[in-house]
Amino acid sequence: MATLNNHTRTTQSQVQQQNLHPIEAQDSSFVNTTTVTGETVRKVFKILFYLNLVLISFLVIFITIYGLILDSLTHHFHPEKWYPPVLVSTVCAGLILDSLTHHFHPEKWYPPVLVSTVCAGILGFTWQWIVARHPKKALKAAFWLSPLLTCAMGILFVLIGSAVSLIAGIVSLVSAVIQSLYGCWVSKRFVYAAEIFSVSIAYPPAKTKFLACSLIIVSTVYCCFLVAGIGGARAIEKRTKLADVFIFVIILSLGWTMHVMKNAMQVTVSRVKYMHFSGGGDIDTRVAFRDTIKHLIGSVCVGSILVPIIGLFRGFARSTSLIGGETNECMFSCVSCSMGIASLFVTKGNRWGFVHVGVYNKGFVQASSDTWEMFIRVGLEELINFDLTGAFCFLSGVSVGAICSLVSGIWCLVEYKDYAMEVSTYAFIIGYFM
Repeated sequence: MATLNNHTRTTQSQVQQQNLHPIEAQDSSFVNTTTVTGETVRKVFKILFYLNLVLISFLVIFITIYGLILDSLTHHFHPEKWYPPVLVSTVCAGLILDSLTHHFHPEKWYPPVLVSTVCAGILGFTWQWIVARHPKKALKAAFWLSPLLTCAMGILFVLIGSAVSLIAGIVSLVSAVIQSLYGCWVSKRFVYAAEIFSVSIAYPPAKTKFLACSLIIVSTVYCCFLVAGIGGARAIEKRTKLADVFIFVIILSLGWTMHVMKNAMQVTVSRVKYMHFSGGGDIDTRVAFRDTIKHLIGSVCVGSILVPIIGLFRGFARSTSLIGGETNECMFSCVSCSMGIASLFVTKGNRWGFVHVGVYNKGFVQASSDTWEMFIRVGLEELINFDLTGAFCFLSGVSVGAICSLVSGIWCLVEYKDYAMEVSTYAFIIGYFM
């Protein structure tokens, strides 16, 4: 605790010195430290990411126009009466129509999804404010609210009454129990984690909050745009077997894009703080973010794919290890193997690697390896394994997603029960990523 207090005083003195020298925009001064292979991978994924944005945009626009043309050829639709109110109330939804009005009802499908998307944006702003003002309370709230909201979402799924919703409800209820047990298990670490968490966010770089709020707004608008595409795919599902593929691709693109935006922010802040603490001078956050998009987006894209996949596999391996214990039963024979693979993967792709990406302009795999080697060298590996920051972020996403799912699900239960399950699922996904 004494070390923590010394660190806090040092941080405060550095911030006071920072206030004496206003931040001035600086030119990019990146030095390329990546290998030839790393640079090639970075460029490839940079191209793939931007190509993904372009193709998804064309896909959504194509679906809207396709639905519009189909409806213009039928007598079931009157554009002059339908478009004006829907364009105002559902933004992009007015462009998505289908001639099969007996199978898909846009006026009942779009409002709950779009409202839950806007709700996710509002909750994103609110949670940012709560975390900034009351980090200790926010940490505890995430661990206790998440299982309660997940349980409420599970009850909602059970009330929907379909076979799929019943399975989803059972999974949600089991997940709520697991989250509760995990919260009880790590409760002894809350005090230390809260202290570290408070110090780490006590003095954010200038204009960080503005940048974070801007990203939330952009994310909300982008999600509304993709919701239009999902609705368009639903509208034409009776005319093509590719509708489910379209929806899957859109959701996959949404997940990747949202991870890239979040990690780009992390890389930006890492560079700004490093420049300050290393005595290299202050750099405008906007300039750092521009440099991230210009020079580092390829590494960020690679990490945004590897980290979730490796994290999921590592969590599965840990769960299997806890269940298997030291037994020699056949069903748990792969426990040691999976743990070994997970340990190898985490050295090649971990979220702490984003710091070295921003600080040293490294490729993501190289940055992750160097970061993990540093942890091992100074004896921090065990401490890092017990870090609660990742769990806090995950449970925060689950909480927001559950609230959005409840909003849209209850709406559909009252208005049109047939859409309740799918709308609740989309709302949860959007809320989680927001």
